[in-house]
Amino acid sequence: MLSSLPFAPGGPHGVDPLILLVMALLAEAIFGGFPILFRLLRHPRDLAEGGAAWLDRKLNREQRSESTRAWRGVFALIAVVGLAVALGLAVGWLARNHPFGWIVEFPLVVALLGQRQAYERAREVASALDDHLEAARRALERMGEPNAAALDFSGVARAALERLARSFAVDVAAPVAGYVLFGLAGLAAVRAVAVLAERIGHPTPRHRAFGRAARMADAAINFVPARFAGLFLVLAAPLARGARASFSGALKSMLRHAPHYRLPNLGWPVAAMAGALGIERDTAPMTARDVRRGVKLYVAACALDAAFVGLLALAR
Repeated sequence: MLSSLPFAPGGPHGVDPLILLVMALLAEAIFGGFPILFRLLRHPRDLAEGGAAWLDRKLNREQRSESTRAWRGVFALIAVVGLAVALGLAVGWLARNHPFGWIVEFPLVVALLGQRQAYERAREVASALDDHLEAARRALERMGEPNAAALDFSGVARAALERLARSFAVDVAAPVAGYVLFGLAGLAAVRAVAVLAERIGHPTPRHRAFGRAARMADAAINFVPARFAGLFLVLAAPLARGARASFSGALKSMLRHAPHYRLPNLGWPVAAMAGALGIERDTAPMTARDVRRGVKLYVAACALDAAFVGLLALAR
């Protein structure tokens, strides 16, 4: 199974995993996932969410002590991530050692990336902000913002940019890092942890103990990728055509404000995007135009991320 890892020598018929990742990033950015395929089959994310929900019902009984529920949360984490890693290793080995094995791996890699979804939802927010606040709030809710209903036009725009920056770390930088280091197994593990953190990682009375392991794993996995995400947004600032983004503003804002963000890991991309767009301390109302500028910066950062993987492939 070690031959399924990107840095290990593959079999005589295998496709270079980093080249496959670049192809997957391009395909996912242009076309999104494989909606037709996953109408016939369960999407990997749906499977992970279903498993997390089932384990939550079966193991997280409120009459049990917090310590018992915490240990059961560790078991849930090991079960879901372990299964994801095992499947990733098996498919990765197939892709490295059989001439057509990549046909199985490629759609899975595309499905587990998340560039396109954040891009489309941010554009939906920007389009709705032009004339319809309620539609903009609904679009923002689809980006994962729980307090969208209480926000005005400017608040929706600011929250959309914050969610977009966070998505670059969680849905782009972290999955790519997982694959670069550990192949499909690493990518699957990153996405499984993200699903668990989203499903059971909330510090509510029900999930405070049971979701502790998922929260800690999510923070650990995103520690380095989130910082790289901030760096890519800084470097992408002068490349984002039409965004009027500032390299120096992004760098200064990231270094100054990132450690003080309420979610320490995600402060790096959020502060970098705010600084690049000049909105970290701007009290002027924000508009759809600012969201569109952020989308252009996001696209440039995704392109830079894919180019970095391509350079790694060429340098090997």
